[in-house]
Amino acid sequence: MIFDQLRLRTELLKAVQNRGYTAPTLIQTQAIPVILDGRDILARAQTGTGKTDAFALPLVEIMSRKAGNGRHPRALVLTPTRELALQVGERIKTYARRVSLRCTVVHGGVRINPQIDRLRRGIDILVATPGRLLDLAGQRHLNLFRIEFLVFDEADRMLDLGFSQEISAILDLVPTNRRTMLFSATYTPQIRDLARRMLQDPEFIEVTPHH
Repeated sequence: MIFDQLRLRTELLKAVQNRGYTAPTLIQTQAIPVILDGRDILARAQTGTGKTDAFALPLVEIMSRKAGNGRHPRALVLTPTRELALQVGERIKTYARRVSLRCTVVHGGVRINPQIDRLRRGIDILVATPGRLLDLAGQRHLNLFRIEFLVFDEADRMLDLGFSQEISAILDLVPTNRRTMLFSATYTPQIRDLARRMLQDPEFIEVTPHH
């Protein structure tokens, strides 16, 4: 398969070409059409399989078709660590700026005020670590009532790091009527339980890395 077959708009195909990619990875081939069709997904994929683009590309594609109010985020991507948040945020920004969507990243370990300023200017996609997200929401600098898409990246690591209470608190802040995508390297009983709580009629996708 080639990227042109994945029903992505020209601007995104050009961005992919500029990154030097010619063909989608296995997780991209399987996940992108399912997300574009409007399904929730539970995907088992390791780091290095191309999973960030597997959700970033269809997310930006769908959001670019309908303008938001520009004030509150419509998509939330949760990651377990600051490093991953920055990495995922950079990738999404590469695509989002092509279609005039705004993406910002919030995480702990740095001053909160510059992040508050960026949120005030309005965003479409928010990439966040759970603790800082709840800090900002608790201080009323962030409203999640317009979230249409919720993505968990490396959900198993989030649970390993003890974020299960934070995840429950975040689920209370987002609408129940939303699209949810759960990416995990393992299917532990905790992950299955989380999937049952969050996902509606999900498509299961499993990709094992080539060694």
